[in-house]
Amino acid sequence: MMTTRSELLDVVYRFYPRGVRKIVPMYVPPNEPVYEDTEERRRLVEAATRGRAEYPTWKAMIRRLRDRYSLQNESLHLLSGGGDPAYSARIYRPKDLEPVPSLSSRASLSFHVSLLGPYYGIHDRGEPDEIPAAVAAEIEATYPGYRPIPPELGNEVVPDVAMDTVSMGKATIYMCLFSVVWTWVDPV
Repeated sequence: MMTTRSELLDVVYRFYPRGVRKIVPMYVPPNEPVYEDTEERRRLVEAATRGRAEYPTWKAMIRRLRDRYSLQNESLHLLSGGGDPAYSARIYRPKDLEPVPSLSSRASLSFHVSLLGPYYGIHDRGEPDEIPAAVAAEIEATYPGYRPIPPELGNEVVPDVAMDTVSMGKATIYMCLFSVVWTWVDPV
């Protein structure tokens, strides 16, 4: 089944209110919508709650991948009550573990499984190895029916959505469905 732009935007708009900035309620005029009080935000919180309940499935998959690769689970914030829209992890290739100037540039692959719909993403620097295919196979075996979001759709900006840490006009479909953790690995 092919993933479409329309399908992805429907999912985004189900969990993120249009045109509502993430701002402290005391700075919003009376009768103006407040991000935290929207139905969309409530759905996002419910999805994160389901993600906590289903965390053992993610943890088992992470354990299998950790047996083969140097891996860091980025989903622990979800367990502490965070409202993340996805499970996330990073894989470090051997060259990533060499000393580099910036810690944020070390991981060369991240992967995410959305809690908002049947989607996953692998954000890779394009190394010529089997890791992206192995991760995709593991995700698809663990989460049957989940499919990747193509970059030409995932990188599209959703102009009328704001997120907890991303201002209006800056969030992409990838960020909305996988969180800003998506940006922690920059492809070269």
